Amino acid sequence: MAAPNESRASELKLDPDKLYVEEIFTDRRIGTLRRLTPVTKEGKPDAARATVYIGETQVLTPAGTLPIAFEIGAGSLEEAAEKFGSLAKEAIDRTVRELQELRRQASSSIVVPQGPISGGVGGKIQLP
Repeated sequence: MAAPNESRASELKLDPDKLYVEEIFTDRRIGTLRRLTPVTKEGKPDAARATVYIGETQVLTPAGTLPIAFEIGAGSLEEAAEKFGSLAKEAIDRTVRELQELRRQASSSIVVPQGPISGGVGGKIQLP
């Protein structure tokens, strides 16, 4: 029988039919664009698959910077750069909404003890 770590390691495999070459472009101000160009197992360009563009930026939160990544449907680097701003704003707005929902869910959670507290004291909440 394989050790637990060995079975997990065997699950971690790159799919040789879905490889990309990654290039990073930045204006050193607002964010980065990643161009993922599909390649074959041999590392040659794979014209059968489309190039993918990923935008990345950061927002400052009280807990530090939060990375935001989003896919950009574009046929060229220029088009991806032009679409970056509006798609970044949408991704940031979506992330803020998700964080607000998580915060709302966390604040509405009520923890009720289920068993006796250590020391033999009963664990039920009693209201007067």
